[in-house]
Amino acid sequence: MLDLSVNIVPELIESISQIIVNARRRVVASINSELIVTYWTVGKEIVDKEQNNNIDNQTSRQIILQLSRQLTQTLGTGFSRSNLFNMRKLYIEFPNVQTVSGHISWSHICELLLIDNHNKRNFYLSQIQNENLSVRDLRRKMARMEYERALSNSTNVSTDLSLAVNNFHNPESIVKDPYVLDFLGIPENEHLEEYELENCLITHLEKFLLELGNGFMFVGRQKRITINNTHYYVDLVFYNKILRSYVLIELKTRKLQAEDGGQVNTYLNYYKTEINDEYDNPPIGIILCAEKDEIAAEYILSGFENNIFASKFVTVLPDKRQLEEQVKYVIENQRNNKF
Repeated sequence: MLDLSVNIVPELIESISQIIVNARRRVVASINSELIVTYWTVGKEIVDKEQNNNIDNQTSRQIILQLSRQLTQTLGTGFSRSNLFNMRKLYIEFPNVQTVSGHISWSHICELLLIDNHNKRNFYLSQIQNENLSVRDLRRKMARMEYERALSNSTNVSTDLSLAVNNFHNPESIVKDPYVLDFLGIPENEHLEEYELENCLITHLEKFLLELGNGFMFVGRQKRITINNTHYYVDLVFYNKILRSYVLIELKTRKLQAEDGGQVNTYLNYYKTEINDEYDNPPIGIILCAEKDEIAAEYILSGFENNIFASKFVTVLPDKRQLEEQVKYVIENQRNNKF
């Protein structure tokens, strides 16, 4: 007699496990959503009382300090002075609590409330929701000035980058310039061979994926391409699930040169013909180089049917003051162009 348990039991284990995992996620999401709505309501209660009684900021601080002490005695932890200030600010900064409840945690919100610039806050809120960022990842992106870099490098300038982040309808939307590889711990002027840079990136793959951005999945390194019995090797291959495209990255620890465009174009033609499935969009090529001249890059990369981009990589974070000045220039430029 055939023992059906051999097939049925493993299938049941898998399906039941998935049911339980999904249920637990829903429970956690529900609790998190309820917590944020509750904290928002507490903030509303505080603000309403302040407005109805014309309470100034100094008096408000004293009231919140007293609230913190008495609520902690009555209800336990969770009502520190800073937490109550954040509840109050949550209500003020997010009049519609539904925009945040159910999507992010209270710890995320506490980080976002430290940001006064609304566009900047919305940018990171969008990244949390789209990329499922942990609080640690969010802090890292903020420390690396992801907003300032995105705005200063944006060709289609928009101060509302919360919208720009969601615009993944074209390949340009996923390409950064420069890519900041400070997590490699390499001094700014130290020269690396290409294989050394590749090894470093693979060693720190998780951080490199975070730097690449939303939707990237690692496919492999030194992926072989064979054309007429001649072997070629693509340094790094990724797949972007949002664009549904392979992304081929060629590493150059020197200045961008004329032959680089043709090399990557060959790889893209191969992937488009031999690797792509019917549901894949055309592949994208990124030449990650140590230096590039913008004028030369324009001549090197234009004219190809495929999407090929060249971006610099830097091993130290760009100067914060220069980035902020560049952001101010971009925003001012946009304002002037409106009139």
